[in-house]
Amino acid sequence: MRRSSRAGAFWLLDIGGAAIFAWGLAAAISAFIEGSTPLTGVLAMLVGGVIRALSGFAAQALAIREAQNSVAPLRVRLQRRLLGEALPRAIPIGESAAIAIDHVDRIEAHAARFLPVRLAAALGPILVAVCVAFASPIAAAILIGTLIPFVLGMILAGTMARRAADAQLRALEQLSDLFVERLRSLTMIRHFGAGERITRQIGAATQGVATRTLAVLRIAFLSSGVLEFFAALSVALVAVYCGFSLLGILPFPVPETLTFREALFALALAPEFYLPMRRLAAAYHEKQLGEAARAVVEPLDRPLPASPAAAPFDGVDAQSVAIAWPGARVGPVSFSLGRTGMVALTGPTGSGKTSLLAVCAGQVAPSDGAVTPLRSEDIAWAAQRPLVVPGTLRDNLALARPDAADDAIRAVCSRVGFDPLLAARGGLDLPLDHRAAGLSGGELRRLGLARALLSGRPLLLCDEPTADLDAASAEQIGALLAELATTHAIIVATHDMALAGRAQAEVRL
Repeated sequence: MRRSSRAGAFWLLDIGGAAIFAWGLAAAISAFIEGSTPLTGVLAMLVGGVIRALSGFAAQALAIREAQNSVAPLRVRLQRRLLGEALPRAIPIGESAAIAIDHVDRIEAHAARFLPVRLAAALGPILVAVCVAFASPIAAAILIGTLIPFVLGMILAGTMARRAADAQLRALEQLSDLFVERLRSLTMIRHFGAGERITRQIGAATQGVATRTLAVLRIAFLSSGVLEFFAALSVALVAVYCGFSLLGILPFPVPETLTFREALFALALAPEFYLPMRRLAAAYHEKQLGEAARAVVEPLDRPLPASPAAAPFDGVDAQSVAIAWPGARVGPVSFSLGRTGMVALTGPTGSGKTSLLAVCAGQVAPSDGAVTPLRSEDIAWAAQRPLVVPGTLRDNLALARPDAADDAIRAVCSRVGFDPLLAARGGLDLPLDHRAAGLSGGELRRLGLARALLSGRPLLLCDEPTADLDAASAEQIGALLAELATTHAIIVATHDMALAGRAQAEVRL
């Protein structure tokens, strides 16, 4: 039996307890009216109440425990994939955090709240109708008759809810990514006095999330209204039928004669007919968000095709490499690079230059085509915003080679143009915090390039190495890369046409 079915079985047991309670209630009141002892009915009510309490507690406890156990391996796999393995597409930091935390939590909530009550919602009304049919087949037929239009209404509401939940999830991902990226750029935003414009941008994104959340809630209220209408209608019709039948004033003949006990049992159990669906409706929001989250997570959790074993570096060969994800596609792109030389990836912002660098580094799996499998120890990455840890400039440069001597570190600093910075601000002991406060954008790029050089690795992947530099500094870095291209293989993503002109090949996206 599946885990969700185990918890669902306890919810079905809850319906059995409700039937015992309803029988006890009808028996006790009938005995009281007849002047006999209602002890049997009272005991049945107590037994039914205990069964309901225990089954409800067991169902929820089992559902939560099993949901946590089933989702825990997914959480571990997803975090490992996002932190260090190849991905089907480049994912921004904010979106990665939303996927690893929020999406997995939604999948867990879906498994804990929706899946257990789904079985009870499917079988519970039938079980209630069967119990009612022992007392009154007509009352059971009335309950089942109200179920048909209810199901049609819920199907319509569910289709609308799925689209709204998908839109809400995408908006939350975009807002998370926007917030993280703007937070990382807070120093630059304040420097250029762009706080008001960024506040409006975040406010507009937040308003978009709020609008989509309200759309989901409107559909949830609509489905709840449909449910409550048919639940009230079913109880009202059963009450009218039982009352008119007992009074003998039904306007049409029926093939049964109800006693007071049978009528009261049917009426007491009628509200339980839609109770499993009320539980399902209460968890329906988790269903929509959980399924939308799973649609995002599953491609990341899917095993990628096994890559051939990487050999010692002997160049890079990309053949018809393409990256595709919903709404966007990069490539196909082909180029070859030997042990030395430089290839420039050019194109407008958002055209996929950084994503192609990530494919070459093995961080993103191409949708089509193939690239030479490379060992991580052969690749040095000079990012636009390199990782900075609290410590000194020496500490941050030595991340590339912890055993590097100060002379080697000073040599690469000199090559990337750090000499003025070292002379003016305390040399390699310059303190840095995690935001690299005090370093300009251009100096950050120099730090990343210096770290890549210090690693001594044969392939350098450089992402916009001349951005945020003045013309003279950009010329210096361009000349340095051209010199390095005689001893290293370099793939550079750039908007700088002067730098692209120094490359042996240009790939325009």
